[in-house]
Amino acid sequence: MTKLPWLLLLHSLPPNSGALRLSLWRQLKRLGAVSLKTAASVLPDRPELYESFQWLAQRVREQGGNATLVRSQDVDGISDAELIQMFQEARAADYAEILETIRPLLPAKAKKPKASPEEVEKIASRYQAVRQIDFFDCPKGDEVQDLLRRVGDEPASASSKKLTIKDYQIRVWLTRPKPEVDRVGSAWLIQRFIDAQATFIFASETSAHPEALPYDMVGVEFGHQGDDCTFETLIKRFALKDPALQQVAAIIHDADLGDGRHGTQEGHGLLAIFRGWALMGWSDHEILAHGFECFDALYRQLSTRTRKTPAK
Repeated sequence: MTKLPWLLLLHSLPPNSGALRLSLWRQLKRLGAVSLKTAASVLPDRPELYESFQWLAQRVREQGGNATLVRSQDVDGISDAELIQMFQEARAADYAEILETIRPLLPAKAKKPKASPEEVEKIASRYQAVRQIDFFDCPKGDEVQDLLRRVGDEPASASSKKLTIKDYQIRVWLTRPKPEVDRVGSAWLIQRFIDAQATFIFASETSAHPEALPYDMVGVEFGHQGDDCTFETLIKRFALKDPALQQVAAIIHDADLGDGRHGTQEGHGLLAIFRGWALMGWSDHEILAHGFECFDALYRQLSTRTRKTPAK
């Protein structure tokens, strides 16, 4: 059986660093990490989680602590099954908190729901945040989903509900620094097909720009959903049916998630280019601008190919 890849963040904090310790604990909880020891946290090895751990490690070092990020398939003698169980228990506790909020709102038989739409939306948003870090599909999530449906909303629809492009105009869009293939491709998709006057800014945390609309960040609406990368989430949410965009989505998916689902290779070249630009010291906005040119050319080529019809 193939062992699962994991990320380990090993850290030690300086004395009298209570504020840093609390901040680190909150960030690790938001990411969905579980603790192995007092100073060791683990996550599944995924690109967006690796970058988040990198940022946390850098912050610890800047505050006078020590931090090491390790990729491994052997975690301190703990089996994959045991690690998965730890994640399941952590998410079960998160879902249990949501259930405590939902149950008092359940309507009595033949009665109208007790919850207002605003209350349901708030709970559904919390559910989606936990779902984002539910890496191994904790069964208790289904219970939350069922109860939310009973109080008058369907949380799954929050991630599948079709959106209207006109409601997302002239927005500020936020994503993580050093954009790679999914973030650059998603920004291109947003500006070319959703919000022509979009502005893009960069930060490691959504709290840095609460007014902005975040994408391809952990625990946000426009991010990875199930087995989809962010680009795929966007074309589904905005019901973009262009066949060439579907091909671009397949290319980005294979490069970003590395699961070979679609058998494409073009995205790996784009990924190498974007990483090279970052190593050359290009700014995030420079990477986006030149990345847009790459995706313009790719889209044009794919559009031409999809329009061709067999000769009669």
